[in-house]
Amino acid sequence: MFTFSPLLGALSESSASQSILELDGGIKILVGVGWDESFDIAKLKELEKQVPTLSLILLTHATAEHIAAFAHCCKHFPLFTRIPVYATSPIIGLGRTLLQDLYASTPAAATTIPSGALEGVAYPSHDASSNFLLQAPTANEIATYFSLIHPLKYSQPHQPLASPFSPPLNGLTITAYNSGHTLGGTIWHIQHGLESVVYAVDWNQGRENVYAGAAWLGGAGGGGAEVIEQLRKPTALVCSSRGGERPSLSGGRSKRDEQLIDHIRTCVAKGGTVLIPTDSSARVLELAYLLEHAWRADSSSDDGKLGSAKLYLAGRNVHSVMRYARSMLEWMDDSIVREFEAVAGAKQAKESGPFDFRYLRLLDRRGQVDRVLSRDNSGDPPVGKVILASDASLEWGFSKSVLKRLAQDPTNMVILTEYPSLASESRPSLARTLWTWWKERQDSAAESGANGQVSQDLEFMESRQEALEGNDLARYQQWLAQQRQLQTTLQGGGGVATLETSGDVGDDVSESSSESEDSEDEQQGRALNAATTLGQVGRKKAALADEDLGVNIILKKKGVHDFDIREKKGRDRMFPHAVRRRRDDEYGDVIRPEDFLRAEEREDGDGTGMDQLGKGDSLDNLGKKRKWDDNALAHKSQGPHANKRPTLVRNMTDEFQADLPDSAVDAELDAVPDDPDDVINGPSKLVVTAERIQVQLQIEFVDFAGIHDKRSLHMLIPLIQPRKLILVGGSSEDTMTLASDCKKLMAEGSFDIYTPDTGVTVNASVDTNAWVVKLAPDLVKQLKWQSVRGLSIATVTGRLLATHLQSAQEDDDEDARNKRLKTEEPLPDEAPGEPMLDILPTNMASATRSAAQPLHVGDLRLADLRKAMQQSGHQAEFRGEGTLVIDGSVVVRKTATGRIEVESIGLPTIVGGGGGSAVQLGGTFYAVKRTIYENLAVVAGA
Repeated sequence: MFTFSPLLGALSESSASQSILELDGGIKILVGVGWDESFDIAKLKELEKQVPTLSLILLTHATAEHIAAFAHCCKHFPLFTRIPVYATSPIIGLGRTLLQDLYASTPAAATTIPSGALEGVAYPSHDASSNFLLQAPTANEIATYFSLIHPLKYSQPHQPLASPFSPPLNGLTITAYNSGHTLGGTIWHIQHGLESVVYAVDWNQGRENVYAGAAWLGGAGGGGAEVIEQLRKPTALVCSSRGGERPSLSGGRSKRDEQLIDHIRTCVAKGGTVLIPTDSSARVLELAYLLEHAWRADSSSDDGKLGSAKLYLAGRNVHSVMRYARSMLEWMDDSIVREFEAVAGAKQAKESGPFDFRYLRLLDRRGQVDRVLSRDNSGDPPVGKVILASDASLEWGFSKSVLKRLAQDPTNMVILTEYPSLASESRPSLARTLWTWWKERQDSAAESGANGQVSQDLEFMESRQEALEGNDLARYQQWLAQQRQLQTTLQGGGGVATLETSGDVGDDVSESSSESEDSEDEQQGRALNAATTLGQVGRKKAALADEDLGVNIILKKKGVHDFDIREKKGRDRMFPHAVRRRRDDEYGDVIRPEDFLRAEEREDGDGTGMDQLGKGDSLDNLGKKRKWDDNALAHKSQGPHANKRPTLVRNMTDEFQADLPDSAVDAELDAVPDDPDDVINGPSKLVVTAERIQVQLQIEFVDFAGIHDKRSLHMLIPLIQPRKLILVGGSSEDTMTLASDCKKLMAEGSFDIYTPDTGVTVNASVDTNAWVVKLAPDLVKQLKWQSVRGLSIATVTGRLLATHLQSAQEDDDEDARNKRLKTEEPLPDEAPGEPMLDILPTNMASATRSAAQPLHVGDLRLADLRKAMQQSGHQAEFRGEGTLVIDGSVVVRKTATGRIEVESIGLPTIVGGGGGSAVQLGGTFYAVKRTIYENLAVVAGA
C-alpha cells in the first residue's frame, strides 16, 4: 500500500513543500518541512496533527521552501524532536545557517499566536485578536536541532531508524541521489516491499557552474542514454511540475550568464547600483562564483568595464556559508574540484581557489551595508556597485533594506533571479510585485522603455518587536500557563519542554539559554524552585532577595561572610558547595567533541571561540607565524568599540590580502561596530508599519532558479517509466499542462497520473495481487532454485488443493478435550484454511509437461548487447533510438514494455578460413540470439 498526501505546495502558487507518504503497515514519512514568506502558522496545522504518527522525516533542499519550518516545529511541536531526520551533510550545514539568518533578520518568523487560542483568555475589554509573538528559537537551539539530523551520502542505501511511536519499518530502505538544484539537494528513493517510490521535487538536469546535474542519467559525466537502474521503473514517481510550461533557454547556461553580466555592465557603466536578491544558503553559491570569476576575467582583459565597480555579498551568516562551501567541494561539479586541485598544485601562492574571493566583499552587519550605500552621498564621483543580498522574496534580510535605499534612483537596477512565489493573494511579496511589473512591461512592449525603468508606488511592510505590558502581559501569561499544562499532559512528564519558563515571565533582562546536561538530569520532572532560579542567576544576572538566596548569599553577594544557620533546615545548614557528578558510560568518561574544537572551527556566534584567543590573536592569523608589527597593530585597533568579529578576509593568505586594491576601504568596513542587539527576550508582540515609496529603478529578470524546464520533463519522465505519476510543487496551470503532455508522450494506459490538491490523499499503490499458498513437502523437494540478482527463483507446476481446519484433531485424547474451558466456543466442523499446492498426478503430468516452458528473467540493455557483440568480433552500432544493427544484417529493438525483437535479412556468413570456407545462412542471427540468452537467467519449469 502507498498513499500520498501533499500538505503544502500542490496546485498552488506557493513554493512551500510538505508531503506525507504512507506505506504498508502504517509507516508515515514526512518529506520536506517548507514554509513561505507569509510565516502563517495556520499552514502548519495539518502537519502538527500528523506529528504523533510520523515514522521519519526526509529533507530535500537547504532552501526556505523546503526547510524553513523545521526550527519552528522542533521548538513548538512537543514530539517533533523525537522523530529521526535524514539529510545530506550540505543540507544540514547550510540549512542551519539559513534559519539562523531568517530568525535574526525578521521577528515575523517567530509567528504570532492564533486568535482562536486566545479566546479563552480574553478580558472583557479586549478582543481575542492579538499579535503576540511565540518565542523564537535561538541560534544555539537551531544548531542543536540540526545536530540531531542523521547525515547521509549519495547512492548509499540506508535502513533508517523509526520514531518511538512508529510501527516497525520492516526493511524500509532510503537512498539519496543528487538533484542538481542545490548543494546536497536530494532525490529520494524509498523501497519498502513491492513499493518503489522516487520523490523528486525541484531538480535540475543541466550542469551549472557549481552544481552538477541530477543523477537520473548517472550524474556529472554520466552521459548515459538511459536512466540508472535504481531510479528506473518505480511503482510511483512524485515529481514537481514547476517550470512545466517554461521553454529551455536557447544557448543554455552560457547565454544565461551573459545576460546577467550584460545587465550589470549596463548599469555600473552609468555609476548605478545593482541589487540581486537571492537566498542565503543555496543558489547564492552559483551567483557568487559566477560574478567573482567574471570580475577576474574582466581584470585580465584590456577593455574591462567591471574593474572599477565594487562587488558585495550581504548576509548575516555569509561567512559560515562560504566556510561550508570551501569544505564541501566534493559535493559540487567536477569542474570545481579540478579548479581546486589545479590551485592546490600551483607553485604561485597568489592563485585563488573557487571560493577564495579576490573581488567579492562579504558584509554581515547592517552598519556595513549602510556604509557601502552612503558612499554615493560623499560628493565623490559615483562608483558602480553590485550587491548580492538575502532574501530572494525581498520580505526579510538585507535585500529589503537595500531596495528601499535604491528605489528612487533611476540609474539603479534590481535583477530578479527566481520566479517569485505567491504566498497570499491579498498581499504578494515585494519580489512578486516587481516581477509582475516586469512581466507587464514585457507583454506591452509598446509602452515600455528601453531600460526597463518603472515609476510606481511600492508598499514596504516593516516588522518590529514591542514588549508586552499591562493586560496584554497578563493575557499572555494565562495562555502560557494553559500551554504548559497541555504539554505536560501530552509528554507524560518526559520529553523536551518547548516552552521556556524563565523567558516568559515578563522580565526584560531575562534571556533564553539552554540548560547544561548536568542540570537537566537533576531537574527531571520537578518544578522550578528557588534553587533552580538561583542556577540561572549567574547567566541571567537577575536580582533575588536575600531570603531567596539562603546560604548561597555567601557566594553570590559581595561583603557577606557569615550566615545564621539556626532554625534552618536542609541545604541551608551546609556550606554551599556544588559537587558535579562525573558523567561516564561503559567506555569511561564522556568526551564532548566541542571542547576540543580549534578556534577557527567554532561558529561565528560561539563566544567561547573568541574568548579562548590569546592577546593579539584573531581568527585570521591562527596557525601562522606572528609578524613583528602584529602586536602593535592589534593594540592600536582595540578601543571602546573594538570590533569583536573576525576579519572578513580571514580565509585568504597574507600575500593574497596585499593584492586587494581597496584595502583601505576594507579596513573602514571592518571598523564598523556590531549591530545593536534589539531582540526582546521576554514576552513581546509584533508591530507592523506600512510605508509607500515611489520606485523608479530599472527591473530585469534572469532565470537562475536552477529548476527543470519543459524539455527536461518531457525527456526524462518517459525514460523513467513510472507506473504511477504524482505531480506536485507547481501552480494549477503548470500541473495540468504537464499532466496533459505526459499523457500524449506515453502510451495510452501505460501509467496513471495523479494531480492531488493540498490536503487530498491519493492511493498510488502498486497493482499487484498476491495470494498465500502452502507447498506440499513432496513438491518442495522437486523445485530447482536459481539465483537472479540476489533473489531465488523457481517455476512451479502443481495442483491446487483446498484444505480445511478441523475443530478437533482425531488424535486428541479424551483428557485433553476435558481440559478445555467450558466458556470456549466450539469451532465449526470445517473452516476454510490456506490452499495447498501439491505435485501433479501421473495421468496429468504428461498432459501439462509441454506447457511448462523455460522462463527468461532479467532486463537486457542494448548498450550491453552492443559491447558483447563487439567483443565477439561483430560490428554493432546504433541506428536511431532503441535500434541496434549488427553486421548490417540483424536488427535488435527494445519496445517500451521491455520486449526484445530480433530481425534478420538472412545474408550469408563465411564460416571457417582458408580453402575450406563454407557459406552459412543466418550465422549472425544465431550469434545474437545466443548472446541475448547468455545475458538472461533461464529458469526451467518444474
